[in-house]
Amino acid sequence: MIKDIIQLTKVKITVAVTLSMVAGWVLAANSFSVDLILPTLGLFILASGSAALNQFQEHELDALMERTKNRPIPSGRMSAKMAAVISVSLIVIGSFLLYWGGGLLEMELGLITMIWYNGIYTKLKRKTAFAVIPGSIIGALPPAIGYVAGGGALTDPAIWGVAFFFFVWQIPHFWLLILMHGKQYENAGFPSLTAKYSTEQIEKITYVWVVSAAVSSLLILFFGAADSIFSLYFLPLWALLLTIISAKLFITGSKVKYFAIFMQINVFLLGIMAVIVFDNL
Repeated sequence: MIKDIIQLTKVKITVAVTLSMVAGWVLAANSFSVDLILPTLGLFILASGSAALNQFQEHELDALMERTKNRPIPSGRMSAKMAAVISVSLIVIGSFLLYWGGGLLEMELGLITMIWYNGIYTKLKRKTAFAVIPGSIIGALPPAIGYVAGGGALTDPAIWGVAFFFFVWQIPHFWLLILMHGKQYENAGFPSLTAKYSTEQIEKITYVWVVSAAVSSLLILFFGAADSIFSLYFLPLWALLLTIISAKLFITGSKVKYFAIFMQINVFLLGIMAVIVFDNL
């Protein structure tokens, strides 16, 4: 049951979401403190509830895809009703903790993120293959929640630079998944880029977005979210390295290992968060 709840709440993803919130906190507060505990816990629980609600919403389609058919609901290990109860409970608890540990604005931003994910993006995925573009707003909000909870203002340029990077990063992250599993999305009835473009075209589109993510990471420097000598040299070099490593996506006839690039862009995200944290401590 515990393993099923961990899978239902997509713990790996919710941990990453929570880490982005912590990065936003440190950017604003320039420190760690006990005041970080409640809003961090609140966002983690709220994000877990949102992930569980997403699986409840899509369990019939999940049953049609090899990648997702063994999730708790489509596999039959957990009823849809139980998943709904778990998701609503987590959303309520997480929202309360965000309000208690942060404030009204933090709770509102958390709920906006959930509504955008479950109410807009999840529905939009069934209508267009380009749903990830407006859907990527979801990734930009958690660091903003942390920034506000840490004492910053949403009007500060630093958090806008960070949020924009998180927004752009999500698009190639998802389209690499499409390159790996696009046919499964088609079979489940989701609109997919694989039905509109050739594999070669999708690779080139994805590479443009990988480069965009690499370039947008430099906004962290220009907007003052990191300004140490280490960051000034390290970030441009790492961004350049990412564009070189993933260049096979753009070279016709190259044998591309999508999963390897997928992992590299994930490591790039974690590295950016680490730079923000260590640069501001």
